[in-house]
Amino acid sequence: MSAQLIDGNALSRQLRHEVTERVIALKARGVTPGLAVVLVGDNPASQVYVRNKVKACEDTGMHSILERYTADLSEAELLKRVEALNNDPAIHGILVQLPLPAHIDAQKVIEAIAPSKDVDGFHIASAGALMTGMPGFWPCTPYGCMKMLASIGYSLKGKHAVVIGRSNIVGKPMALMLLQQNATVTICHSGTKDLKAMTLQADVIVAAVGKRNVLTADMVKPGAVVIDVGMNRNDEGKLCGDVDFEGVKAVASHITPVPGGVGPMTITMLMVNTLESAERSA
Repeated sequence: MSAQLIDGNALSRQLRHEVTERVIALKARGVTPGLAVVLVGDNPASQVYVRNKVKACEDTGMHSILERYTADLSEAELLKRVEALNNDPAIHGILVQLPLPAHIDAQKVIEAIAPSKDVDGFHIASAGALMTGMPGFWPCTPYGCMKMLASIGYSLKGKHAVVIGRSNIVGKPMALMLLQQNATVTICHSGTKDLKAMTLQADVIVAAVGKRNVLTADMVKPGAVVIDVGMNRNDEGKLCGDVDFEGVKAVASHITPVPGGVGPMTITMLMVNTLESAERSA
């Protein structure tokens, strides 16, 4: 058996086409969805992510602004800029690219963003909304993972899902989203004693720790669905995930590749969140 690929590029194109159509409808009502992206410092990876986000906005017909600041920008100045964007009616989503320079408290900056414009889904109000099942913005990466599971018609009801990783950005919100779909969820992490014993019970595995080969073929139940959120480099310098792709695809029923899996979905869900913010304000 060789697992079917869940193609993030193809699904992303389909969803962005739907976003474009909704943007056109919104523009006809006199509202253009707007996203502000704020980049502090010159982290090379952040520059690539930011460029891709701005391009995705333009491709779907949204308005976007990119604000670049040097790494010596003060926390007070950044907070002042966020406040101005909160009050700008042309901006429906605000994204401050992480990581921030060490002298800036990232959590303080995230909390300064108006919850109604928190399209990254990192604000404590967004986390609370997800926790309690209220309307709000879901963090883009786990939201993209849920769309990928939906795209293969996979029902999570009664299934055992194992999430490897407990970050606030992916692991924890991922577990809550799976729980909302009536999965039984286990969260594993660096303190888990026997990871293999947990993953062998899983119908769905989401690997999100940023560590190569954290999941190998002998850890996967035949027919399981595997979602690889990791973004690493192998010995040859090529992009790879957290999952031993070649080994696991011989056991799993479905698997996401890296690159071309979860990555494109993350930016697409950012577009969806920004659009929904604009629709709410309209």
